[in-house]
Amino acid sequence: MKREELTIADIDRIIEMAWEDRTPFEAIELQFGLLEKEVIALMRAQMKASSFRMWRKRTNGRGTKHQSLSQLDKGRFKSTLQKSISGNKISKR
Repeated sequence: MKREELTIADIDRIIEMAWEDRTPFEAIELQFGLLEKEVIALMRAQMKASSFRMWRKRTNGRGTKHQSLSQLDKGRFKSTLQKSISGNKISKR
């Protein structure tokens, strides 16, 4: 999905997911088709400069924002009843 094709609700959800510490960029790519660099560009365009800098400082080098660097799944309980990410664009609300 191209950035021009995103609805306001999609953009809001992407920003929400990008702010979450435990949501990796790969989950955003799976659901919305945006690469990390495209998420960064979207965040830069949608946020105030100071808010963007604060977000980049928090996410830069953070292991939890990349599945390959994340240690979250190792040693962490996951119920067999819990659904895996299936590309569902409906928020958890």
